[in-house]
Amino acid sequence: MSNITLKGNAVNTIGTLPSVGTTIKDFALVDSGLNVKTLESFEGKKKVFNIFPSIDTPTCASSARKFNEEASSLDNTVVINVSKDLPFALGRFCAAEGLNNVETLSDFRSSFGDDNELTIADSPLKGLLSRAVIVTDADNKVVYTEQVSEIADEPNYEAALTALK
Repeated sequence: MSNITLKGNAVNTIGTLPSVGTTIKDFALVDSGLNVKTLESFEGKKKVFNIFPSIDTPTCASSARKFNEEASSLDNTVVINVSKDLPFALGRFCAAEGLNNVETLSDFRSSFGDDNELTIADSPLKGLLSRAVIVTDADNKVVYTEQVSEIADEPNYEAALTALK
């Protein structure tokens, strides 16, 4: 279990993020067109998974914007935003914000959160995904993880992006 906080109040996840050196598990996440995306959809690319509770919070929106800005300059890399939001809400946000350099996918009917042990186990956010970053190389090996300790804080963008080099 990861012990994190939401505005200073204790929150727990169901486990801990995948270890560096392990292979990320396959997934079946849904895009705004209701198409299923799997690891194979991003074959041969480095991946930055920007994971958050909901796009409708300022910090989540900020992280999606920041990774979108950085994504355009990364070679052979895809940024994948993941939350439990419905695909329609994610698509609406990305369209309104002009986020064209990221994939924004929903975990609303998959086991991504549980498989990567980042589902929130308690608190008012129970069942949503914690704020985390998982970076993999082109072969799906985990090269960096960050379980953001305070849900209201942004992730360490520089560390995540440096892990890609």
